[in-house]
Amino acid sequence: MDFTEKRNKVISACIAQQEHIASVAKQEMDSAQQQSNDYGANVDRYDSYRTKMLRSRDMYARQYSNALAGIRYLRDLLKLSPFDVVEHGACVVTDRQRFLLSIGAGKFSVGNEVWFAISAQTPIYAALKGKHVGDTLVFNGQPQKIIEIF
Repeated sequence: MDFTEKRNKVISACIAQQEHIASVAKQEMDSAQQQSNDYGANVDRYDSYRTKMLRSRDMYARQYSNALAGIRYLRDLLKLSPFDVVEHGACVVTDRQRFLLSIGAGKFSVGNEVWFAISAQTPIYAALKGKHVGDTLVFNGQPQKIIEIF
């Protein structure tokens, strides 16, 4: 498998995870709205149940919106060609971990491999940025050697 195929496979797995998150957030948002509607109009201005349901709906709406934005961003990354230096959009394999430098989506799986989607605001991103294959970085006192970048 060439680097383009590997990269597309990693990004597609991250997209699938974000689509699942978006789906769950949408279901929960709709459920909170339905519970609020079923409850009826506010009994008085101190009616906390309806307010709680509407706050839940708004929280899930933000999660849904963030997941959709992440999906759009990741789909744009599919259009880029593989990298030879660590920068935003690259897939990086070290002797300890695997990273997709994109959005802060956390842990996801590609087959039996564990990957971490990290954003530019993370300290490990700063430690990786600008490195090449064969370079070593020290993060949290642990050395990591870069094996692949694509």
